[in-house]
Amino acid sequence: MKPIVLSEINNLVEYEKVRKRVREHVIATKKLRRISVGPNMTFAFENRETVLFQIQEMVRTERIVEDERIQHEIDVYNQLIPGDHELSATLLIEITDKDQIKPILDSLIGLGYNSVFFNIGDNEITTQFDEGQAAEDRISAVQYVKWKLGEEDVQALRSPHTPVAIVVRHRNYNYTSPLTEDQREALLEDLAESI
Repeated sequence: MKPIVLSEINNLVEYEKVRKRVREHVIATKKLRRISVGPNMTFAFENRETVLFQIQEMVRTERIVEDERIQHEIDVYNQLIPGDHELSATLLIEITDKDQIKPILDSLIGLGYNSVFFNIGDNEITTQFDEGQAAEDRISAVQYVKWKLGEEDVQALRSPHTPVAIVVRHRNYNYTSPLTEDQREALLEDLAESI
């Protein structure tokens, strides 16, 4: 997918004129791309449209009007856009009880490429984590992850008979979430844009 460029960002006044319509559309788009895995993890798959919306919302919320500051936001968020044969997601570790935030996050230390997978049929694709989101003694509740797919993975994903799932195999969190047909189709749309 092509990265977002500065000329695509509406100024604050123009964005307010279209925000309601854009927001409704992006919420519907995101709904198919949100996949819960167990009680505390949600993978929100990103595409160009969701990233553009996040940038536009950040500019609106922070009232950013300087081109240099807007470009900085673009540079940061463009990292979420999937590359060729790639899927990209924001992994949200969701904990509603504030007394449980630290204990649950501490229990997930070590979550990484060897414990989260995107399975297409018999092929288990290792997750690439953004290295800045964890350390040996801590983990962030928001992680940025990607999966690099081979051509054979894309072909298998196109087959409705091939099982597809996100798998988390961590010593303290072990869940699998199969994708629905609608979720699979949404991710195939994103892959079609990146190939």
